[in-house]
Amino acid sequence: MAIGDGVNRHFLSMVMQKLQHGFTIDFGHACGTLLFEGQPDHLIPSTSQVLAQNEFFIVAGRIVGHSFLHGGPRLAGLSPAVLHVLLGGTPQTATITPDDVADLDIKETIRPLYKDEESKNQCSGLTEDQRAAVNELALAWDLPVLTETNRTWLLHNLLQHAVLGRNSRQLKQFKQGLKESLILPLFESRPDTVSSVFPRQSMADCSAEVILNNIKWPEDGGVADDDDSGYSVESKCRIMGYLRQFMRTVSQEQLKQLVKFWVGWEIPMDNMKVEVVRAEYPTSSTCFRTLRLPGYYNSYSEFSIHLENCIATNDTGFGLL
Repeated sequence: MAIGDGVNRHFLSMVMQKLQHGFTIDFGHACGTLLFEGQPDHLIPSTSQVLAQNEFFIVAGRIVGHSFLHGGPRLAGLSPAVLHVLLGGTPQTATITPDDVADLDIKETIRPLYKDEESKNQCSGLTEDQRAAVNELALAWDLPVLTETNRTWLLHNLLQHAVLGRNSRQLKQFKQGLKESLILPLFESRPDTVSSVFPRQSMADCSAEVILNNIKWPEDGGVADDDDSGYSVESKCRIMGYLRQFMRTVSQEQLKQLVKFWVGWEIPMDNMKVEVVRAEYPTSSTCFRTLRLPGYYNSYSEFSIHLENCIATNDTGFGLL
């Protein structure tokens, strides 16, 4: 049975990844199940009644709270309208745009009305098909059809129901989970902490420079090339150069994979150590925040291929192949 700080970090990373990108649960309509849907920085709770009936969102709130309290990954990219409600605001006072609508069909129905309202055109600015689609959606949600005098009111209510009304049960459960993990009281006393618990997607991205600043590089010292305990300074410098090049050229997703392979989760930490060792492939000790790189590489291409293959195993290998 695996134990240690690295394992704890790996577990928190794994469950937060499920919240962010979905569970591999098949309810008969898809190969996976998302708890939060929509585009980045406009995510809203899924309208799935199966998830609500099984109180998945209470669990989601608890997970988010515990991950934050332990310094773990955050749930990034939630809609500002959702955050407004979590902070105690009412759905009626939330600022909502079509970007917050996760359902593509509903979004395409509402967007022409939103653009028409922004440009201050009359209802005639919509085509007959667009007006018919808006009216059909309004009637389905027990709202009146579009007229020349109610378009602002109707647009607001359509957006409100699409983003915060259809998933009100899920939002209530999510809020309960945050309350049980003592995060909601924190929001009430310190509203400024919301951006720390629920950052924007861009703030959750991993920076190569931040990682480099947190690395504790191998100490320089004269070591013979044939010494079984290590490599020469020249060899170490070559491998460290490859590592720097790798971090500055790979994709954002690969950068997160590297950090997770290194320490157990995708958040850079202080004193991330690097060792140049005699081994066949890169390995790591997540508990000790140590990345171990073989010193035999003489080309960056071979180094990058091996490292890419190894960091891709971090979901199952705890830093080992």
